[in-house]
Amino acid sequence: MEPEPYPVTFSIDYPDRKLNRLTTFFRIFTVIPIFIVFAVLVPAVYGANEYAYWAAGAAGTGVLFLPLVLMILFRKKYPRWWYDWNLEILRFGNRIGVYLALMDDRYPSTDEQQAVHLDFPYPDAEAELSRGLPLVKWFLAIPHYVVLFFLYIGAFFAILFAWFAILFTGRYPRELFTFVEGVTRWYNRVIGYSLALVTDKYPPFRLGP
Repeated sequence: MEPEPYPVTFSIDYPDRKLNRLTTFFRIFTVIPIFIVFAVLVPAVYGANEYAYWAAGAAGTGVLFLPLVLMILFRKKYPRWWYDWNLEILRFGNRIGVYLALMDDRYPSTDEQQAVHLDFPYPDAEAELSRGLPLVKWFLAIPHYVVLFFLYIGAFFAILFAWFAILFTGRYPRELFTFVEGVTRWYNRVIGYSLALVTDKYPPFRLGP
């Protein structure tokens, strides 16, 4: 029986080809320029005020969060441009993460999806989102945070092993790729539920689609 699809979908195209050994070896350094772009993007948009930055940039993802909580709570609205921002900033951050995890050797684009596919539907706030639930979603997601802590430890060692595999063979082992992709998918579902607030459907405890 196929599991019920979750509104937040995520996948990465497996690189069925030889990966660049040189950029793989120096990946922790080559990612720095695009990471700086991402790191300064959110403060540049939200301003230098520390409280405004914290209120707008949730969990280091750049996701618009606290204003959304207030808008849903008092107006039952999810402004379209806030949705567009959350989706695109999460896509951008995921491209950087996937590049750092050695799963793609193409340099992360600021706008093109490349090999990373993240999507979630624009929510009908009036009909689909609970008015008060955004206040407690972060708390309800705590079990996922705990599981993800251990999954990320496993993903770290999987990426480390893949680093050696790519240096010697030029290939990312398919089983390791699938595992790291699953962990990242799990993370994005939790972010979509607890921070981007695009769905009230509780995230599943699974790595697969």
